[in-house]
Amino acid sequence: MADVQMSTREPRPVAIPVSMEVPREAVPARALSPATERAEAGEVWIARLLRGGALCSGLLFLVSIGLEFLPETESVHVLIDVLRKGAACALLVTPVVRLVVAGTTLGMRGEWRYALYAAGVLGLLAMAVGSGLHA
Repeated sequence: MADVQMSTREPRPVAIPVSMEVPREAVPARALSPATERAEAGEVWIARLLRGGALCSGLLFLVSIGLEFLPETESVHVLIDVLRKGAACALLVTPVVRLVVAGTTLGMRGEWRYALYAAGVLGLLAMAVGSGLHA
């Protein structure tokens, strides 16, 4: 019997000439299910919300710093204080609103377990804030 050796080399990839490539516009986009479209829309809303909250907070804080260059009067001090408190509130409220949006989007997708988790966390936060206000 003759020894037969099997080739372990993989076939070489075939180079496709540029003229044969299919333009990207000719390839149809894959159809997304309504649940997937809602999920992606929810993620976009969450990203916008977080970005907007951070920008709003940062802008308020920067304006308050800029007001420190004005002459010292009581109204300027009050305005600086209000702007800084507003910046802190915007920074603190942004994740809470994000949790509301995430819980709502999860509920719309039918993921009730995670929507209930989000509602539970919001309930715990409300209880903590409520008990802190009465102390």
